[in-house]
Amino acid sequence: MAADTTLELARQLLGFNTINPPGDEADCMRFFAGWLSDHGFEVSLSSFGEGRSNLVARLPGNAPGRPLAFTGHLDTVPLGNASWQFDPFGSQIDGDRLYGRGSSDMKAAVAAFAVACVQHRQKILHGRGAVLLITGGEETGCDGARVLIEAGDLPEIGALIVGEPTANYPVIGHKGALWLRCETRGKTAHGAMPELGINAIYLAADALGKIRHFSPGAPHPLMKQPTLNVGRIEGGLNINSVPDRTRFDVDIRSAPNLQHATIRERLGALLGENVTLTTLVDLPAVLSEERHAWIRQVYHRCQPLHDAPLTPRVVPYFTDASLLLPALGNPPCIILGPGEPSMAHQTDEYCLLSRLAEAEQLYADIIQDWMD
Repeated sequence: MAADTTLELARQLLGFNTINPPGDEADCMRFFAGWLSDHGFEVSLSSFGEGRSNLVARLPGNAPGRPLAFTGHLDTVPLGNASWQFDPFGSQIDGDRLYGRGSSDMKAAVAAFAVACVQHRQKILHGRGAVLLITGGEETGCDGARVLIEAGDLPEIGALIVGEPTANYPVIGHKGALWLRCETRGKTAHGAMPELGINAIYLAADALGKIRHFSPGAPHPLMKQPTLNVGRIEGGLNINSVPDRTRFDVDIRSAPNLQHATIRERLGALLGENVTLTTLVDLPAVLSEERHAWIRQVYHRCQPLHDAPLTPRVVPYFTDASLLLPALGNPPCIILGPGEPSMAHQTDEYCLLSRLAEAEQLYADIIQDWMD
């Protein structure tokens, strides 16, 4: 019955279009808040702009100690340019696959941990309690989590589970993200008299030649080599003018051994005075101590689902944990969700129903362990 309830809730969440940008999570968040309230949660909704909202839901416990927290986001990335075979908001099922934008990343996980809490509500109420931190705006740099933190409404917690897609493999960390906008300024002139201007595209091209071989820093034992990618460039207004402004955006993925301020300083020195840097996103890396007792306990629960012995793993994508963990006092954190990592942001995104059922049971086992 729990698995049926999880699937039903996942399909309902997938029915809402929460593509970000623009990030219209409010209707989906209100629906989910009502569902949680109907199932005994204390619910608080907060807005951070038109159509944007966050949700904090609590099942307060009566036993000493801090509650177990789950976090997930309800916004999704755009559909992309390729045609979908399955309706991205139809929550269609084909064999073992539940299709829809956000199925793996990460509405199925949100449904699974919410239902697991409801199924074990009495255990939670007599134990240390549980908290759900549900955000909007994660896909564009953890915007909702940042607002949630600034509002000062975060409860004290003992441990955090992030339901991002890991195919139910326990992950102890992820890389940090530093997104920089690099801008060059020139002088406009008629395209037939380029000698009278300064071409900002040429300045950007010189900068790109330098940045292509820039290393953000030394490798990390677990997260390996940091990465850099130029993901977007734009410049010029028309073909017959010398462009006076060009900008390109840089995506750097870092590790705990690297300081973002140092990376930016080194890059700025390399590019020189012709390039102005602006920080768009600054999210630190996350890494929990694998030997922590709770982490080992979660490993124990996950091991039967995997053939080989579990080893410390990290993922390259960022999560709301980048901001939530420091604000929550850096409790131990596991990234654990039923979604397929390879399906995140893909056309015809899906989550395996078998993984979804496994996740609901995994979350239930972790909840019971925490309350005992």
